[in-house]
Amino acid sequence: MAGILEGKTAIVTGASRGLGRGMAGALARAGADLVITSRTREALDGTCREIEALGHRALPVVADVTIEEDLRALAQSAVDEFGKVDILVNNAGCNIRKPALELTWEDWDTVLDANLKGMFFCSQAVAPHMIAQKKGKIINIGSAACVFAYPHITAYCASRGGVLQLTKSLAAEWGPLGINVNVLAPGWFRTQQTRALYEDQGWVDHILERIPLGKIGEAPDLNGAVVFLASDASDYMTGQLMLIDGGFTVGTARASSGRKAE
Repeated sequence: MAGILEGKTAIVTGASRGLGRGMAGALARAGADLVITSRTREALDGTCREIEALGHRALPVVADVTIEEDLRALAQSAVDEFGKVDILVNNAGCNIRKPALELTWEDWDTVLDANLKGMFFCSQAVAPHMIAQKKGKIINIGSAACVFAYPHITAYCASRGGVLQLTKSLAAEWGPLGINVNVLAPGWFRTQQTRALYEDQGWVDHILERIPLGKIGEAPDLNGAVVFLASDASDYMTGQLMLIDGGFTVGTARASSGRKAE
């Protein structure tokens, strides 16, 4: 995949750690220069060093996706530095794990503002620059919760369902203007945000039994998909959901080793 994105500029929000940092690195290895965001400048140092070690430029920008002015400044900073924006990866987000009866008004707003409202307004800020060049790729990072529900993450599931519909709507509206909009949806991945879950071996065994490929996702498992969606190879694909979940959403338990499936 080296060179497939040569000369391209990509914005990745929430790129200081986890899947966002991994995807930023994948885009750089494919040839792109990066604009990366976090809510603090220091958190981006590691990602910057990784990108620069690959021979590409990295512009760190402090931005909170729940603040409209930050998003408009982010888009302008990218254009000022690189002259254009070819790719936007809307990765920043959050989750609050609580029973639905304990979820507060503020909890709901926190999750929906970060995961859905921020995604829309970041896309809105970047889209005019893509429209001007008649080409652009927007990759909205969802999750398997775009299509399945899970207890104790009601606001998160609602936000991810909204991401899928947001993506379809923008794809329909901006497709004639040259912008592809798709969802990249990881399944169960091991990240800092989900670290506590993976400390419960019983829960891990329960999830693994439902993943046909028999393993939890790691950040590199998204590399091929994000580069594909960012590249010209996906030019005839828009409004689609790409699940990278080891088969979790196939909806069946994995057959035990040595046991014939019935």
